[in-house]
Amino acid sequence: MDIPRITLNNGVSIPQLGLGVFQTRQGEETVNAVREALQAGYRHIDTAMIYRNEESVGEGIRQSGIDRRDVFVTTKLWNDDIRAGATKEACYRSMDRLGVDYLDLYLIHWPAQGWERCWEQMAQLYAEHRVRAIGVCNFQRHHLESLLAMSGMRPAVNQIESSPQFANQRLIDFSNAKRIDVEAYSPLGGTGGNLLADPRLAVIGRQYGKSPAQIVIRWHVQRGVIVLPKSTHAERIRQNFDVFDFKLSDEHMRQIAAMETGKRNSADPDHFDF
Repeated sequence: MDIPRITLNNGVSIPQLGLGVFQTRQGEETVNAVREALQAGYRHIDTAMIYRNEESVGEGIRQSGIDRRDVFVTTKLWNDDIRAGATKEACYRSMDRLGVDYLDLYLIHWPAQGWERCWEQMAQLYAEHRVRAIGVCNFQRHHLESLLAMSGMRPAVNQIESSPQFANQRLIDFSNAKRIDVEAYSPLGGTGGNLLADPRLAVIGRQYGKSPAQIVIRWHVQRGVIVLPKSTHAERIRQNFDVFDFKLSDEHMRQIAAMETGKRNSADPDHFDF
């Protein structure tokens, strides 16, 4: 089954569903998850330097037998390198660990001090064709406004926390209005969350013959965001992919949106200390 794709503001096409590997351990766990995902039909893998598993992501891609050109690979610039202004050096190190000679998407991971200088360096990487697209993570509206005011290079994406319990819809709407696509991390509520135990999801799922996780992933897809669920279990990886053969009704979309609590599971982009 083909994954729907979204065309970013620079014309690059990105699969709307990807595998996230946050907190997936370096070594067999990550290698196996990436290989299983690609063999199941995924074509989008999202990692980061700070996840400490880029080498294993690269190995999983190689073991999958899928041509590198057919896999959309994202990684991220960590805060220490942002503060040091070491954008290009960090990017090259990530590519070396991944075993690739270009990135499909490179993201500023958090709006750490010095991100403005790093954005211009990322624009240079883009101009030099080392990366196919650049973007940001965890940027609030005021960060995006500052970026757009200082640079002619518009981010292709803003990767932010978003789930039915913390939809972050106003930021999604603002990003989209500025022609910046949104990627949702912690789409199933995040580590330690209780979203999937909500009985309302089970009730909706029974009407479609789908699991609570599949219902939530489909909700994200119909909102038009790029969704990045994570799992290390082969069966769950395949199950998370099986969300393109049904469509949630408008009423069910509203019921899921009503699960909003307004509480983040991740750090606040305006108040983080790492």
